[in-house]
Amino acid sequence: MGLRADLRTTRQLTLLRAGTLGLALAGDPVARLFQAPWKADPYATYARLRCDRGLTWSRSGLWVASTYADAHDVLRDRGFGVRLSSGAQPFDVTGGPVHEGTEPNVLELSLLGLDPPDHGRLRRLATPAFSARRIEALRPTVEATADRLLDRLDVRRGTDLVAGFASPLPVAVISDLLAIPAADAQQFAAWGHTLGAALDGVTSVPHQRRMLRAQTDLRVLFERLVDERRRDPGDDLLSRLASAAESEVRPGEHVTVDEVVSLAQLLLLAGFETTTNLIGNAVRALHQHPEQQELVREDPGLAARVVTETLRHDPPVQLTARVAHEPRTVGGQQVRRDQVVLVLLGSTGRDEAEHEDADDFDLTRPEGRDTLAFSGGAHYCVGAPLARLEGEVALRRLFERWPHLAPAGRAVERGTTVIRGWRRLPVRAA
Repeated sequence: MGLRADLRTTRQLTLLRAGTLGLALAGDPVARLFQAPWKADPYATYARLRCDRGLTWSRSGLWVASTYADAHDVLRDRGFGVRLSSGAQPFDVTGGPVHEGTEPNVLELSLLGLDPPDHGRLRRLATPAFSARRIEALRPTVEATADRLLDRLDVRRGTDLVAGFASPLPVAVISDLLAIPAADAQQFAAWGHTLGAALDGVTSVPHQRRMLRAQTDLRVLFERLVDERRRDPGDDLLSRLASAAESEVRPGEHVTVDEVVSLAQLLLLAGFETTTNLIGNAVRALHQHPEQQELVREDPGLAARVVTETLRHDPPVQLTARVAHEPRTVGGQQVRRDQVVLVLLGSTGRDEAEHEDADDFDLTRPEGRDTLAFSGGAHYCVGAPLARLEGEVALRRLFERWPHLAPAGRAVERGTTVIRGWRRLPVRAA
Protein backbone atom coordinates (compact mmCIF):
# COMPACT_ATOMS: atom_id res chain seq x y z
CA MET A 1 0.00 0.00 0.00
CA GLY A 2 1.31 3.43 -0.97
CA LEU A 3 0.65 6.89 0.38
CA ARG A 4 -2.13 7.53 -2.14
CA ALA A 5 -3.93 4.34 -1.12
CA ASP A 6 -3.51 5.23 2.57
CA LEU A 7 -5.01 8.67 2.00
CA ARG A 8 -7.90 7.20 0.03
CA THR A 9 -8.67 4.69 2.78
CA THR A 10 -8.47 7.38 5.48
CA ARG A 11 -10.78 9.63 3.48
CA GLN A 12 -13.28 6.81 2.89
CA LEU A 13 -13.33 5.89 6.57
CA THR A 14 -13.74 9.52 7.64
CA LEU A 15 -16.60 10.16 5.23
CA LEU A 16 -18.26 6.86 6.09
CA ARG A 17 -18.11 7.54 9.83
CA ALA A 18 -19.32 11.11 9.49
CA GLY A 19 -22.18 10.05 7.24
CA THR A 20 -23.15 7.18 9.52
CA LEU A 21 -23.10 9.41 12.61
CA GLY A 22 -25.26 12.01 10.89
CA LEU A 23 -27.81 9.44 9.80
CA ALA A 24 -27.81 7.80 13.23
CA LEU A 25 -28.47 11.11 14.96
CA ALA A 26 -31.30 11.70 12.49
CA GLY A 27 -32.84 8.38 13.53
CA ASP A 28 -31.87 6.09 10.65
CA PRO A 29 -32.07 2.58 12.15
CA VAL A 30 -29.43 1.02 9.88
CA ALA A 31 -26.91 3.74 10.69
CA ARG A 32 -27.57 3.16 14.39
CA LEU A 33 -26.55 -0.49 14.03
CA PHE A 34 -23.05 0.75 13.19
CA GLN A 35 -22.83 3.66 15.60
CA ALA A 36 -22.31 3.87 19.38
CA PRO A 37 -24.17 3.90 21.68
CA TRP A 38 -26.98 2.20 19.72
CA LYS A 39 -24.91 -0.67 18.35
CA ALA A 40 -24.30 -2.01 21.86
CA ASP A 41 -27.89 -3.31 21.82
CA PRO A 42 -28.93 -3.99 18.23
CA TYR A 43 -32.04 -5.88 19.31
CA ALA A 44 -33.91 -2.68 20.19
CA THR A 45 -33.24 -1.39 16.68
CA TYR A 46 -34.26 -4.72 15.17
CA ALA A 47 -37.59 -4.58 17.03
CA ARG A 48 -38.27 -1.12 15.65
CA LEU A 49 -37.52 -2.29 12.12
CA ARG A 50 -39.74 -5.36 12.42
CA CYS A 51 -42.70 -3.11 13.16
CA ASP A 52 -42.67 -2.24 9.44
CA ARG A 53 -43.40 -5.93 8.61
CA GLY A 54 -41.68 -5.60 5.27
CA LEU A 55 -38.47 -4.32 3.73
CA THR A 56 -37.37 -0.97 5.14
CA TRP A 57 -35.51 1.63 3.09
CA SER A 58 -32.50 3.20 4.79
CA ARG A 59 -31.17 6.63 3.89
CA SER A 60 -27.76 4.97 3.70
CA GLY A 61 -28.93 3.68 0.31
CA LEU A 62 -30.03 0.12 0.89
CA TRP A 63 -32.99 -2.03 1.83
CA VAL A 64 -33.24 -3.88 5.14
CA ALA A 65 -34.83 -7.29 5.73
CA SER A 66 -35.56 -7.65 9.44
CA THR A 67 -38.31 -10.30 9.62
CA TYR A 68 -37.75 -14.02 9.30
CA ALA A 69 -40.05 -14.26 6.27
CA ASP A 70 -38.34 -11.47 4.32
CA ALA A 71 -34.83 -12.60 5.24
CA HIS A 72 -35.67 -16.19 4.29
CA ASP A 73 -37.07 -15.06 0.93
CA VAL A 74 -34.03 -12.94 0.08
CA LEU A 75 -31.47 -15.57 1.08
CA ARG A 76 -33.18 -18.33 -0.90
CA ASP A 77 -34.06 -16.28 -3.98
CA ARG A 78 -31.63 -17.01 -6.83
CA GLY A 79 -32.40 -13.54 -8.13
CA PHE A 80 -30.11 -12.24 -5.37
CA GLY A 81 -26.36 -12.74 -5.08
CA VAL A 82 -23.32 -11.27 -3.36
CA ARG A 83 -21.91 -9.28 -6.27
CA LEU A 84 -23.19 -6.51 -8.51
CA SER A 85 -24.41 -7.38 -11.99
CA SER A 86 -21.02 -6.18 -13.28
CA GLY A 87 -19.32 -8.88 -11.19
CA ALA A 88 -17.80 -6.34 -8.78
CA GLN A 89 -18.18 -6.53 -5.02
CA PRO A 90 -20.62 -3.96 -3.60
CA PHE A 91 -18.38 -3.03 -0.64
CA ASP A 92 -14.65 -2.79 0.00
CA VAL A 93 -12.88 -3.64 3.25
CA THR A 94 -13.87 -0.28 4.77
CA GLY A 95 -17.54 -1.13 4.31
CA GLY A 96 -17.89 1.59 1.68
CA PRO A 97 -18.33 1.34 -2.09
CA VAL A 98 -15.51 -0.22 -4.11
CA HIS A 99 -13.30 2.20 -6.03
CA GLU A 100 -10.75 1.46 -8.72
CA GLY A 101 -7.42 0.51 -7.16
CA THR A 102 -8.98 -0.55 -3.86
CA GLU A 103 -7.00 -3.23 -2.05
CA PRO A 104 -8.59 -6.67 -2.49
CA ASN A 105 -10.79 -8.07 0.24
CA VAL A 106 -9.46 -11.22 1.87
CA LEU A 107 -12.79 -12.91 1.07
CA GLU A 108 -12.93 -11.92 -2.61
CA LEU A 109 -12.15 -15.35 -4.09
CA SER A 110 -13.80 -17.33 -1.31
CA LEU A 111 -17.30 -18.77 -1.11
CA LEU A 112 -18.53 -15.62 0.65
CA GLY A 113 -17.54 -13.42 -2.29
CA LEU A 114 -18.67 -15.51 -5.26
CA ASP A 115 -21.94 -16.04 -7.10
CA PRO A 116 -22.95 -19.06 -9.18
CA PRO A 117 -21.54 -20.82 -11.10
CA ASP A 118 -18.16 -20.20 -9.43
CA HIS A 119 -19.69 -20.41 -5.97
CA GLY A 120 -21.16 -23.85 -6.59
CA ARG A 121 -17.93 -25.10 -8.13
CA LEU A 122 -15.93 -24.27 -4.99
CA ARG A 123 -18.68 -25.22 -2.56
CA ARG A 124 -18.89 -28.71 -4.02
CA LEU A 125 -15.18 -29.05 -3.27
CA ALA A 126 -15.59 -28.22 0.43
CA THR A 127 -18.99 -29.73 1.24
CA PRO A 128 -17.96 -33.41 1.57
CA ALA A 129 -15.60 -32.52 4.44
CA PHE A 130 -18.57 -31.24 6.46
CA SER A 131 -20.99 -34.10 5.92
CA ALA A 132 -22.83 -35.44 8.98
CA ARG A 133 -20.66 -38.57 8.98
CA ARG A 134 -17.35 -36.71 8.80
CA ILE A 135 -18.37 -34.17 11.43
CA GLU A 136 -19.52 -36.83 13.88
CA ALA A 137 -16.20 -38.62 13.31
CA LEU A 138 -14.50 -35.46 14.61
CA ARG A 139 -16.32 -35.62 17.96
CA PRO A 140 -13.54 -37.53 19.82
CA THR A 141 -10.95 -35.04 18.55
CA VAL A 142 -13.06 -32.04 19.63
CA GLU A 143 -13.72 -33.64 23.03
CA ALA A 144 -10.04 -34.36 23.60
CA THR A 145 -9.12 -30.82 22.60
CA ALA A 146 -11.77 -29.34 24.91
CA ASP A 147 -10.59 -31.50 27.82
CA ARG A 148 -6.96 -30.50 27.26
CA LEU A 149 -7.82 -26.80 27.28
CA LEU A 150 -10.07 -27.09 30.33
CA ASP A 151 -7.30 -28.91 32.21
CA ARG A 152 -5.22 -25.74 31.92
CA LEU A 153 -7.84 -23.32 33.24
CA ASP A 154 -7.58 -22.05 36.80
CA VAL A 155 -11.32 -21.60 37.21
CA ARG A 156 -11.13 -21.70 41.01
CA ARG A 157 -9.26 -18.39 41.05
CA GLY A 158 -10.96 -16.98 37.96
CA THR A 159 -10.01 -17.03 34.29
CA ASP A 160 -10.89 -15.45 30.95
CA LEU A 161 -13.04 -18.02 29.16
CA VAL A 162 -12.48 -16.44 25.73
CA ALA A 163 -8.68 -16.42 25.87
CA GLY A 164 -8.37 -19.75 27.63
CA PHE A 165 -11.08 -21.82 25.98
CA ALA A 166 -13.58 -20.32 23.52
CA SER A 167 -10.89 -18.94 21.22
CA PRO A 168 -8.21 -21.69 21.22
CA LEU A 169 -10.73 -24.53 20.80
CA PRO A 170 -11.77 -23.79 17.19
CA VAL A 171 -8.19 -22.78 16.38
CA ALA A 172 -6.95 -26.20 17.45
CA VAL A 173 -9.76 -28.03 15.66
CA ILE A 174 -9.34 -26.28 12.30
CA SER A 175 -5.55 -26.63 12.59
CA ASP A 176 -6.02 -30.36 13.05
CA LEU A 177 -8.55 -30.54 10.21
CA LEU A 178 -6.12 -28.84 7.83
CA ALA A 179 -3.10 -30.64 9.35
CA ILE A 180 -1.18 -27.43 9.98
CA PRO A 181 2.42 -28.35 10.96
CA ALA A 182 3.26 -27.77 14.62
CA ALA A 183 6.05 -25.37 13.61
CA ASP A 184 3.49 -23.09 11.91
CA ALA A 185 0.62 -23.48 14.39
CA GLN A 186 1.29 -20.44 16.60
CA GLN A 187 1.76 -18.04 13.70
CA PHE A 188 -1.20 -19.61 11.90
CA ALA A 189 -3.43 -18.81 14.87
CA ALA A 190 -2.14 -15.23 15.09
CA TRP A 191 -2.85 -14.59 11.41
CA GLY A 192 -6.29 -16.11 11.77
CA HIS A 193 -7.21 -13.79 14.63
CA THR A 194 -5.96 -10.75 12.71
CA LEU A 195 -7.91 -11.68 9.61
CA GLY A 196 -11.04 -12.37 11.62
CA ALA A 197 -11.50 -8.60 11.58
CA ALA A 198 -12.10 -8.86 7.82
CA LEU A 199 -15.67 -9.85 8.60
CA ASP A 200 -16.23 -6.43 10.22
CA GLY A 201 -14.14 -4.32 7.86
CA VAL A 202 -11.09 -2.21 8.64
CA THR A 203 -11.07 0.60 11.19
CA SER A 204 -7.89 2.48 10.23
CA VAL A 205 -4.94 2.45 7.85
CA PRO A 206 -2.69 0.65 10.39
CA HIS A 207 -5.45 -1.91 10.89
CA GLN A 208 -5.70 -2.43 7.13
CA ARG A 209 -1.93 -2.86 6.91
CA ARG A 210 -1.98 -5.54 9.61
CA MET A 211 -4.78 -7.34 7.80
CA LEU A 212 -3.06 -7.21 4.43
CA ARG A 213 0.25 -8.35 5.92
CA ALA A 214 -1.46 -11.25 7.68
CA GLN A 215 -3.36 -12.10 4.49
CA THR A 216 -0.14 -12.15 2.48
CA ASP A 217 1.76 -14.22 5.05
CA LEU A 218 -1.09 -16.68 5.46
CA ARG A 219 -1.41 -17.01 1.71
CA VAL A 220 2.30 -17.82 1.42
CA LEU A 221 1.89 -20.53 4.07
CA PHE A 222 -1.13 -22.07 2.34
CA GLU A 223 0.56 -21.93 -1.07
CA ARG A 224 3.50 -23.84 0.38
CA LEU A 225 1.26 -26.36 2.12
CA VAL A 226 -0.92 -26.87 -0.96
CA ASP A 227 2.19 -27.51 -3.05
CA GLU A 228 3.48 -30.00 -0.46
CA ARG A 229 0.12 -31.80 -0.18
CA ARG A 230 -0.20 -32.07 -3.96
CA ARG A 231 3.15 -33.86 -4.05
CA ASP A 232 2.70 -35.83 -0.84
CA PRO A 233 -0.99 -35.93 0.17
CA GLY A 234 -2.20 -36.98 3.59
CA ASP A 235 -5.60 -37.83 5.05
CA ASP A 236 -6.59 -34.24 5.82
CA LEU A 237 -8.92 -31.62 4.38
CA LEU A 238 -6.16 -29.48 2.86
CA SER A 239 -4.77 -32.52 1.03
CA ARG A 240 -8.20 -33.23 -0.42
CA LEU A 241 -8.56 -29.63 -1.55
CA ALA A 242 -5.02 -29.55 -2.92
CA SER A 243 -5.58 -32.69 -4.98
CA ALA A 244 -8.31 -30.85 -6.88
CA ALA A 245 -6.15 -27.85 -7.78
CA GLU A 246 -5.53 -27.40 -11.51
CA SER A 247 -7.54 -30.52 -12.27
CA GLU A 248 -10.99 -31.21 -13.69
CA VAL A 249 -13.14 -31.88 -10.62
CA ARG A 250 -16.25 -32.39 -12.76
CA PRO A 251 -16.72 -32.37 -16.53
CA GLY A 252 -15.88 -28.84 -17.61
CA GLU A 253 -15.08 -27.63 -14.07
CA HIS A 254 -11.59 -26.71 -12.94
CA VAL A 255 -10.30 -25.29 -9.65
CA THR A 256 -7.18 -23.13 -9.52
CA VAL A 257 -4.50 -23.13 -6.84
CA ASP A 258 -5.50 -19.54 -5.97
CA GLU A 259 -9.08 -20.65 -5.39
CA VAL A 260 -8.00 -23.55 -3.17
CA VAL A 261 -5.83 -21.19 -1.12
CA SER A 262 -8.69 -18.68 -0.77
CA LEU A 263 -11.06 -21.47 0.24
CA ALA A 264 -8.62 -22.62 2.92
CA GLN A 265 -8.40 -19.04 4.20
CA LEU A 266 -12.18 -18.81 4.46
CA LEU A 267 -12.39 -22.09 6.38
CA LEU A 268 -9.85 -20.64 8.80
CA LEU A 269 -11.72 -17.35 9.33
CA ALA A 270 -15.16 -18.90 9.61
CA GLY A 271 -13.83 -21.67 11.83
CA PHE A 272 -12.33 -19.16 14.26
CA GLU A 273 -14.95 -16.47 14.59
CA THR A 274 -18.26 -18.30 14.57
CA THR A 275 -17.45 -20.89 17.22
CA THR A 276 -15.53 -18.57 19.54
CA ASN A 277 -18.41 -16.12 19.74
CA LEU A 278 -21.06 -18.84 19.83
CA ILE A 279 -19.47 -20.30 22.98
CA GLY A 280 -19.03 -16.89 24.59
CA ASN A 281 -22.57 -15.75 23.81
CA ALA A 282 -24.00 -19.02 25.13
CA VAL A 283 -22.16 -18.83 28.45
CA ARG A 284 -23.08 -15.17 28.86
CA ALA A 285 -26.75 -15.95 28.17
CA LEU A 286 -26.75 -18.71 30.80
CA HIS A 287 -25.21 -16.34 33.34
CA GLN A 288 -27.89 -13.75 32.57
CA HIS A 289 -30.64 -16.38 32.87
CA PRO A 290 -29.75 -18.42 35.99
CA GLU A 291 -32.94 -20.47 35.79
CA GLN A 292 -31.74 -21.75 32.40
CA GLN A 293 -28.25 -22.46 33.72
CA GLU A 294 -29.90 -24.51 36.46
CA LEU A 295 -31.40 -26.73 33.75
CA VAL A 296 -27.94 -27.27 32.25
CA ARG A 297 -26.49 -27.87 35.70
CA GLU A 298 -28.99 -30.68 36.18
CA ASP A 299 -28.49 -32.05 32.67
CA PRO A 300 -25.33 -31.06 30.73
CA GLY A 301 -26.80 -33.07 27.87
CA LEU A 302 -28.85 -29.95 27.12
CA ALA A 303 -25.71 -28.43 25.57
CA ALA A 304 -27.06 -28.94 22.04
CA ARG A 305 -30.24 -27.07 23.03
CA VAL A 306 -28.11 -24.24 24.42
CA VAL A 307 -26.37 -23.98 21.05
CA THR A 308 -29.68 -23.89 19.17
CA GLU A 309 -31.22 -21.30 21.49
CA THR A 310 -28.10 -19.12 21.39
CA LEU A 311 -28.12 -19.18 17.59
CA ARG A 312 -31.70 -17.91 17.73
CA HIS A 313 -31.40 -15.48 20.63
CA ASP A 314 -27.92 -13.95 20.19
CA PRO A 315 -26.08 -15.37 17.14
CA PRO A 316 -22.41 -14.59 16.51
CA VAL A 317 -23.03 -13.39 12.94
CA GLN A 318 -25.62 -10.62 13.01
CA LEU A 319 -26.04 -9.66 9.39
CA THR A 320 -25.16 -10.30 5.77
CA ALA A 321 -25.95 -8.57 2.48
CA ARG A 322 -27.41 -9.56 -0.88
CA VAL A 323 -27.55 -7.75 -4.21
CA ALA A 324 -30.52 -7.94 -6.56
CA HIS A 325 -29.37 -9.34 -9.90
CA GLU A 326 -32.73 -8.46 -11.43
CA PRO A 327 -35.82 -6.55 -10.23
CA ARG A 328 -37.43 -8.41 -7.32
CA THR A 329 -40.45 -7.93 -5.06
CA VAL A 330 -39.85 -8.69 -1.38
CA GLY A 331 -41.95 -7.73 1.61
CA GLY A 332 -44.23 -5.63 -0.56
CA GLN A 333 -41.34 -3.52 -1.89
CA GLN A 334 -39.80 -3.32 -5.35
CA VAL A 335 -36.04 -3.91 -5.25
CA ARG A 336 -34.26 -2.66 -8.36
CA ARG A 337 -31.33 -4.34 -10.04
CA ASP A 338 -28.04 -3.84 -8.15
CA GLN A 339 -29.76 -2.52 -5.04
CA VAL A 340 -28.43 -4.02 -1.81
CA VAL A 341 -30.57 -5.72 0.83
CA LEU A 342 -29.06 -5.86 4.31
CA VAL A 343 -30.30 -9.11 5.87
CA LEU A 344 -30.45 -8.87 9.67
CA LEU A 345 -29.82 -12.46 10.72
CA GLY A 346 -29.82 -11.47 14.38
CA SER A 347 -33.28 -9.96 14.05
CA THR A 348 -34.89 -13.04 12.53
CA GLY A 349 -34.56 -15.08 15.72
CA ARG A 350 -36.38 -12.37 17.70
CA ASP A 351 -39.27 -12.18 15.23
CA GLU A 352 -42.48 -12.36 17.28
CA ALA A 353 -44.30 -13.82 14.28
CA GLU A 354 -42.03 -16.88 14.53
CA HIS A 355 -41.35 -17.23 18.26
CA GLU A 356 -43.54 -16.64 21.29
CA ASP A 357 -41.78 -14.48 23.91
CA ALA A 358 -38.97 -14.10 21.37
CA ASP A 359 -36.77 -11.97 23.64
CA ASP A 360 -36.62 -14.70 26.30
CA PHE A 361 -33.73 -17.17 26.40
CA ASP A 362 -35.61 -20.43 26.93
CA LEU A 363 -34.12 -23.92 26.60
CA THR A 364 -37.58 -25.49 26.80
CA ARG A 365 -38.76 -23.58 23.72
CA PRO A 366 -40.40 -25.79 21.05
CA GLU A 367 -38.36 -26.28 17.90
CA GLY A 368 -39.20 -23.63 15.32
CA ARG A 369 -38.26 -23.22 11.69
CA ASP A 370 -34.62 -23.58 10.70
CA THR A 371 -32.44 -20.81 12.09
CA LEU A 372 -30.96 -18.25 9.70
CA ALA A 373 -27.98 -17.72 12.01
CA PHE A 374 -25.80 -19.49 9.43
CA SER A 375 -27.44 -17.62 6.53
CA GLY A 376 -29.48 -19.58 4.00
CA GLY A 377 -29.85 -20.61 0.40
CA ALA A 378 -26.78 -21.07 -1.78
CA HIS A 379 -24.54 -19.29 0.74
CA TYR A 380 -25.60 -21.28 3.80
CA CYS A 381 -22.48 -21.69 5.95
CA VAL A 382 -20.73 -24.88 4.85
CA GLY A 383 -19.08 -25.19 8.26
CA ALA A 384 -22.30 -24.90 10.29
CA PRO A 385 -22.28 -28.58 11.38
CA LEU A 386 -18.74 -28.20 12.73
CA ALA A 387 -19.62 -25.00 14.62
CA ARG A 388 -22.61 -26.74 16.20
CA LEU A 389 -20.49 -29.74 17.22
CA GLU A 390 -17.76 -27.55 18.72
CA GLY A 391 -20.32 -25.47 20.60
CA GLU A 392 -22.12 -28.52 21.94
CA VAL A 393 -18.93 -30.28 23.08
CA ALA A 394 -17.51 -27.10 24.60
CA LEU A 395 -20.60 -26.34 26.67
CA ARG A 396 -21.18 -29.91 27.77
CA ARG A 397 -17.59 -30.40 28.90
CA LEU A 398 -17.52 -26.98 30.57
CA PHE A 399 -20.63 -27.50 32.69
CA GLU A 400 -19.86 -31.13 33.45
CA ARG A 401 -16.69 -29.91 35.16
CA TRP A 402 -18.00 -26.72 36.70
CA PRO A 403 -21.81 -26.81 36.94
CA HIS A 404 -21.79 -23.68 39.11
CA LEU A 405 -19.69 -21.60 36.71
CA ALA A 406 -20.27 -17.91 37.45
CA PRO A 407 -19.12 -14.48 36.21
CA ALA A 408 -15.91 -13.21 37.80
CA GLY A 409 -15.52 -9.58 36.86
CA ARG A 410 -16.37 -7.21 34.05
CA ALA A 411 -16.94 -8.82 30.67
CA VAL A 412 -15.71 -6.83 27.66
CA GLU A 413 -17.83 -6.84 24.52
CA ARG A 414 -16.32 -7.21 21.08
CA GLY A 415 -18.07 -3.96 20.16
CA THR A 416 -18.55 -4.70 16.47
CA THR A 417 -21.68 -4.89 14.35
CA VAL A 418 -21.34 -7.87 12.01
CA ILE A 419 -19.77 -10.22 14.56
CA ARG A 420 -21.33 -10.08 18.03
CA GLY A 421 -19.47 -11.55 20.96
CA TRP A 422 -17.05 -11.00 23.82
CA ARG A 423 -13.38 -10.07 23.87
CA ARG A 424 -13.09 -10.97 27.54
CA LEU A 425 -15.39 -13.16 29.64
CA PRO A 426 -14.05 -13.70 33.18
CA VAL A 427 -15.52 -16.75 34.95
CA ARG A 428 -14.90 -18.73 38.12
CA ALA A 429 -16.16 -21.91 39.72
CA ALA A 430 -18.70 -20.80 42.33
